[in-house]
Amino acid sequence: MLLVAEDTGRNLGCYGDATAHTPAIDGLAAEGARYTTACSTAPVCAPSRSALVLGKYQWTVSSHHMRSTLLRPPRLFTEELREAGYYVNWSNKTDFNFEPPASFADECRDWFDDLAAGKLNGRPWFLYHNFFNTHESQMWPEEWEKNVAPHLAPDERCDPASVTVPAYLPDTPKVRADIARHYDCLRLQDRQVARALDALERSGQRDNTIVIYLSDHGRGLVREKRWCYDAGVTLPLIIRRPGKIAPGTVADEPVSWIDIAPTLLSLCGVPVPDDYQGRVFLGENRNPGERAYCFSGRDRMDEAFDRVRTARDRRFRYIRNFFPQLPYAQRNHYMEKQQTTREVRELGAEGKLNPAQAAWLAETKPSEELYDCLADPANVRNLAADPAHAGTLAEMRTALDTFLEESGDTGTLHERELIARGLVADRLEEYGARIEPLPAHLRVGPERTVLEMPEARNR
Repeated sequence: MLLVAEDTGRNLGCYGDATAHTPAIDGLAAEGARYTTACSTAPVCAPSRSALVLGKYQWTVSSHHMRSTLLRPPRLFTEELREAGYYVNWSNKTDFNFEPPASFADECRDWFDDLAAGKLNGRPWFLYHNFFNTHESQMWPEEWEKNVAPHLAPDERCDPASVTVPAYLPDTPKVRADIARHYDCLRLQDRQVARALDALERSGQRDNTIVIYLSDHGRGLVREKRWCYDAGVTLPLIIRRPGKIAPGTVADEPVSWIDIAPTLLSLCGVPVPDDYQGRVFLGENRNPGERAYCFSGRDRMDEAFDRVRTARDRRFRYIRNFFPQLPYAQRNHYMEKQQTTREVRELGAEGKLNPAQAAWLAETKPSEELYDCLADPANVRNLAADPAHAGTLAEMRTALDTFLEESGDTGTLHERELIARGLVADRLEEYGARIEPLPAHLRVGPERTVLEMPEARNR
């Protein structure tokens, strides 16, 4: 059973967040393993999910641009499961940057009641469910009022005064309100996780079932979703495997979402395709040793182009900005709907942000960033120029270079080249139509966002 949360970082009780009300998720962690260095391959949904279901990095197969469409995707891991005799129900959310073939699942519908009633016990099964409750849109006040508030009693709603504001955001009522709404959404997500676990309990198959809980990327806030810092790509990973994983296990080995598909296949006794790029990190056929680094990255986000790659080990995160001439804070139509985004922009224009908060609004980016994620979990102290960390910087720089060469990163290519090769559909005009300038007093960098690589190179 694979349970995937949307836009959910490690703001959970089992990860030490005292504000979060997540008893079902915390209980799952208490019964299995909680991973502390687990990373998605992208800080945004579709590229992250693409790597998850294909067992291949998004930039290897050319599904790396957000809201692109890969025309001939490789086989999904669920097709391997079905071929081996598994019943696959992928109940919702096929947001992979490509249209999955009909062969990827037996059914795509709610399976909770059938599972609880024992109707799925005829053959081995794999069940997937996505929890939309925590999507960034549910933090918008109007969506929260419509979809979240009606399901919470007044005393269940998070008090904005109780939340912790990360160092990179201003501590204002509007920012606190956004964060509090996210905790409300988390409470609803936890109820749905509880429903899935209860259905499994009632099915009588609890002790025969591996449960994996993870998230696609971090919260929908500035410097979290869409950015390659820990808050964007270092995420919850919880695995319960009765009789095989000791309750209360805490694992710090680096695990990437690229490892999920081969590990699931291995645990199910299904051969892992030779061209998968991940490693089996759990079970009897576990690959020897441990992963040294998790690699992640971002490319075009709807109407805003960029290219960033990052490596994370147990302690440090190294980030390379291939287009430092582009600001972090390019306008994104969807992101601008979040009141925290508007608050950061307005306070920045008024000169009311401290250096850690104002860094996101810089006209340019450093070409390299290095963070000690244990000492600085908010990733606000860039150590790339610190001589004391020169050895770590050089080591991680080399590791990223080697990885990008070995993985065949098509992010080096102009998107029109991918289109010309017949790899992806041409959606540039669609996203070019979204480009609008920010109000003049809020402008950072170019007047309009950069959609394509050649334009970025000419900045």
